Amino acid sequence: MTTIGLLHPGSMGATVAACAVQAGHHVLWHPEGRSSSTRARAQRFGLEAAPLEQLLAHSEVLLSLCPPAAAADVARLVASIGFTGVFVEANAISPASVAVIADVLPETTVLVDAAVVGSPPIDGKTPTLYLAGPPEAVAPVEALFAGTAVTTSVLGTKVGQASALKLAYTAYQKASRVLAALAVGAAAEYGVDQELAVIAAKRSSSYLAETAYIPKVAARAWRWGPELEEAAAMLADAGLPPDMLTAAAAALARWDDCKDQQLSVADALARLAHP
Repeated sequence: MTTIGLLHPGSMGATVAACAVQAGHHVLWHPEGRSSSTRARAQRFGLEAAPLEQLLAHSEVLLSLCPPAAAADVARLVASIGFTGVFVEANAISPASVAVIADVLPETTVLVDAAVVGSPPIDGKTPTLYLAGPPEAVAPVEALFAGTAVTTSVLGTKVGQASALKLAYTAYQKASRVLAALAVGAAAEYGVDQELAVIAAKRSSSYLAETAYIPKVAARAWRWGPELEEAAAMLADAGLPPDMLTAAAAALARWDDCKDQQLSVADALARLAHP
C-alpha cells in the first residue's frame, strides 16, 4: 500500500485519487481553507484529512491536480516545508511552467510530469494519465492505478512531454468549443442557426484526426485569411468578440507564399512555425 498526498481534491483530483483508494492505497488530503463541498467530496471518495506537515511527512507520492494558475503556488508550498518522495505534476500547464516547478522543488523530491486527458473517472468514464520522467519514479505511479478506471500511458523520460501533449490537445479541444459558440452565436444573430446545425450534422469526424488536410489549409491560406477577417468583422457587428478569428487570420498569413503548392504535412507545419 502506498500513501498518496492530495492537496486539492477537486472534481478531477478527488475522483482520480478515489481510483487509487479502490486499488488499495491510502490518500491523505489537506482540509485547511477548503469549502464544505470539497470536504464532502473528499469524504465521499474515502480520502483522509490530515494537517499539511503530516501529509507531506507520510506521503510517498504527492499528486498535484489543481487549477493551472495555482500549480506553481502548490509547488512552492511543498518546497517551503520539504518533501521526500515523488511529486506528480498533473496540471494543465506548459512544459516551461513544469521546468519552473522542477527548479522550485527541493532536491529530495523527484518530479514526474503528468497529464490527465479525458473526463473524471466516474459513471463509466476512463481518462488516461500520461506520464513522463525517470522510470524508477514513473513505474510506482503507474502501479497506483492498476486495474482502475484511470489508464496510464508512459510517453518517455523527458519531463515536459506529458504537459506538451495535454496542452496540444487542449488547444484544439477547448478552443474549438469556443469557436463553435461564436459560430452559433453569429448564426443565431442572423436567424440561420438551424441551418448551421444541419450543415454541422453532416460531419462526424474531427479535423484534429485529419492531419492530411493541413497542407490544403496552407495552400488556401491566401484566401482563407481574408475570409476569416470578414467573419471576424461579422462577429464584431453581432456584438461577439472577434479576436479568435483575427488571430487565426494572422496565423494563416504565415502561409501566404504557399498558394496552391503541394506540400507535405511536415513542410506545412515547418512554414507555420518558421515563416
